[in-house]
Amino acid sequence: MLFEMNTLFEEYIARMLKRALASDDLRVVSQGGRLYCLETEDRHGLFQTQPDILLKRGDTVVQVIDTKWKRITSRINDPKQGISQADIYQMMAYGRLYRCGHLTLLYPHHGDLLGDDGVLATNVITGSDDRLETATIDVGRAGDMASRLRRLVHCACS
Repeated sequence: MLFEMNTLFEEYIARMLKRALASDDLRVVSQGGRLYCLETEDRHGLFQTQPDILLKRGDTVVQVIDTKWKRITSRINDPKQGISQADIYQMMAYGRLYRCGHLTLLYPHHGDLLGDDGVLATNVITGSDDRLETATIDVGRAGDMASRLRRLVHCACS
């Protein structure tokens, strides 16, 4: 039996976030948004977006989380950590289209990474105050999943 792990990871994180944030004023929207990157001259949309997870307060998007079922590296000589340039461009587009300055790429944590799961790096998007975080979550440690996910949305909760 084969499973589409990217889809399973995304759905699991979205459901766990909904549970973790149930008492907050944040709403978790899975596969939401659907804004277009471009419009033709006659206003037909092209290149529709579909962020994995939007955290919203009212109608305002306060954080965009994109889950990636990929192994990132912890090599000291690789400041990019094996993250693809296309993923960074995708997140920058989400930030602009959804007018959101808190962006998170979320990967599964694995044994080759140093330390615990959580935010590994925070970078400023050039020419703005927007931040792009790279984070991991250990799905094998289900016991305190809610508190670990809440730490990933700390900026959105305040």
